[in-house]
Amino acid sequence: MNIDLTDTTSSRINAELVKARRALGSPATGMVLTLVIVTDEGNHYDALKAASGASKEHPSRILVVVRRPGRSPRDRAQHRLDAELRMGSEAGSGEIVILRLHGELSSHSHSVVLPLLLPDAPVVVWWPEDAPENPYQDMLGKLAQRRITDAAATEDPVGALGLRAETYAPGDTDLSWTRITPWRSMLAASLDQKHSTLESAVVEGEEYNPSSELLALWLAERLRIPVERKISDGPGITAVRLETADGQICLDRAEGDLAELAVPGQPDRHVALQRRSTVELISEELRRLDPDEAYAEAIGYGVNKLATPDPVHPTPAATPSAGTEAQAQQQTQEQAQAQTAEAVPAKGKDAKGAGPAKKPAAKQQAPAKKSPAKGQPTAKKAAGQ
Repeated sequence: MNIDLTDTTSSRINAELVKARRALGSPATGMVLTLVIVTDEGNHYDALKAASGASKEHPSRILVVVRRPGRSPRDRAQHRLDAELRMGSEAGSGEIVILRLHGELSSHSHSVVLPLLLPDAPVVVWWPEDAPENPYQDMLGKLAQRRITDAAATEDPVGALGLRAETYAPGDTDLSWTRITPWRSMLAASLDQKHSTLESAVVEGEEYNPSSELLALWLAERLRIPVERKISDGPGITAVRLETADGQICLDRAEGDLAELAVPGQPDRHVALQRRSTVELISEELRRLDPDEAYAEAIGYGVNKLATPDPVHPTPAATPSAGTEAQAQQQTQEQAQAQTAEAVPAKGKDAKGAGPAKKPAAKQQAPAKKSPAKGQPTAKKAAGQ
């Protein structure tokens, strides 16, 4: 069932949803959350397709916010709300409401979305592209328990990860992190099989692949070893190598679907490690609505350390301590005082060696030498004041 509403309001949309639900013979909603998708007209189809697939596992009300601010002042002045309602077989296991906000109304999307949220149900906001700099401070982001972004969809993926690290708030996550879940699971299982001292690690992947950066950060933060980031032709992450005291643990995915796991002392075996679709990624993120602490620790470890192919784990001697700087300043002051002390006796020697012609001047200097001793109490009083 599809219902088109032109120049409508949020209250009317709610009334039409209740009416359509009764017409379909399902007065109870049976939905577990509200998924808000913030996108544009060109990308809303793919995002809605992925959300509809995820709703089969997580029945939800999907609100698609499409902003149309207009190019001219006249377009921005003509604000209105158009809506498209999809229910029944058209919406899968939930309800779909496509909201098109025209003119100035596009800047107040939170006021349109708020009355349409399911009561007493969690809210998840997903930005497939063009996420705000600070999702938590966004007006729609403040309504949600979880906020999903995708650094891979930006022009500068690594820079986007740095921005996510600076503005992180509990509830934030990124699909670049979700993509490495199979890699993290496989590496953790391989380390459980082989108990050995870890020395270093290497992560190979595409140059601007944010998932490769996050995987390297996760290994460096968890294992506290140097992690080197190497560039490969891809696709995505191609290999992870862990150097241990007993040999190298290698997880190599050269084909893109099937990976080979090599552990010292064990036969090599093939494991399924295919690249997952957006439907699978969104379904995984909707399984948990609590803050992802592992993601917070990995992204907060320092994305800037992976700007170059140098090891991620820093050495303690790389940063000078505050005590070393204080000692350097003290040595500089002592050298300056020594130079001043040497300059004063040199002047006195020249004055004594001036000869008989300068004898009166030497007599005049004599009281000057005694004057500091006489004026010393006065100096102490001044210092006491």
